Amino acid sequence: MDRKIKVVQFGCGKMSKYLMRYVQEKGAELVGAFDMNPALVGKDVSEITGGAETGIKIQSAADFDSALKELKPDVCVVATRSTVEEISDAFRTCAKNSVNAISTCEEAIYPWNSSAELTAELDKLAKDHNVTLSGSGYPDMYWGVMVDTIAGSLHTLNKIKGVSSYNVEDYGIALAEGHGAGLSIEEFENQIGQYNDLGYEETLEAINEGKVVPSYMWNQNGWLCDRFGLTIKSQTQKCVPVTHPGDLESSTLGLTVKAGYATGMEAIVTTETEEGITIETHNLGYVYGPEDFDMNTWTFEGEPDVEVVVDKPDTVKLTCANLINRIPALIDAEAGYVTTDKLPNNRYIVKDMHEYVKNK
Repeated sequence: MDRKIKVVQFGCGKMSKYLMRYVQEKGAELVGAFDMNPALVGKDVSEITGGAETGIKIQSAADFDSALKELKPDVCVVATRSTVEEISDAFRTCAKNSVNAISTCEEAIYPWNSSAELTAELDKLAKDHNVTLSGSGYPDMYWGVMVDTIAGSLHTLNKIKGVSSYNVEDYGIALAEGHGAGLSIEEFENQIGQYNDLGYEETLEAINEGKVVPSYMWNQNGWLCDRFGLTIKSQTQKCVPVTHPGDLESSTLGLTVKAGYATGMEAIVTTETEEGITIETHNLGYVYGPEDFDMNTWTFEGEPDVEVVVDKPDTVKLTCANLINRIPALIDAEAGYVTTDKLPNNRYIVKDMHEYVKNK
């Protein structure tokens, strides 16, 4: 591409502090920012990212559609909520205005196994307007590309087990509430845990009916199976509460999580495949105590056995950097809803971002 990539930001909460800064520092042009919070509207984006004033004021989300028609950006970065249904209006608006879009939404990494009908609708809309929609972030690399790459060094593979944790305080209220943080154990079991004993088909039906919210690993296991070329025979999900022996303050929730209450949850997704490879993933998201820290461990059973440990990953910054580095490939990708397992592995951007765009 012979000019700078034009980018707009939709959602100016915690993640946008890095997303908007990284866009600019990688040589793209940030041309607009939008949010639904009236308290943010009118502020210069530098009040979020730090540094000198940019002259770019945060606009109301209500003006998003009309602004896209005027700004004509190449890409929109969507950082609002955690399900594809919740970001679908933003994706639709982008597609109808011929704007590529990529989101930090966790389900967006691989929504084909949880919101297939909606994803098919977005896929068609994107193809009709010749744009690409996708999702990326920390899971894209550290639960996906990294796992695929390490597996490529084994002779035989029988089982993959992943365990990852993060502090829900870092990601906003929607994610914290989705993990059951602040609920009593009884409330957790009634709202989340009651579906733990469902089989594969029952779980799929409950997801389609909106009774069960798929954990992030539900989608990630689908991503991994697609990347590996595995055929899913069965997939189950169990969600159990994480607790702390003392009270914990949650600034994100604006309350004190009482001792013994759920500070969040551990979701365990087990996938059995026709090829005999099992994928078992544990996803722990909760309000951290003073002794807790992010972790990411993957073990591979086969010939040979391998364990990869990433201690204390900065999941917020890695989410934002990985997504921003995906932008050139997003622009080059075929039209439609294209999950990142179909894209080339991310690369470190040394030059200005537009110099990596080949096809447009």
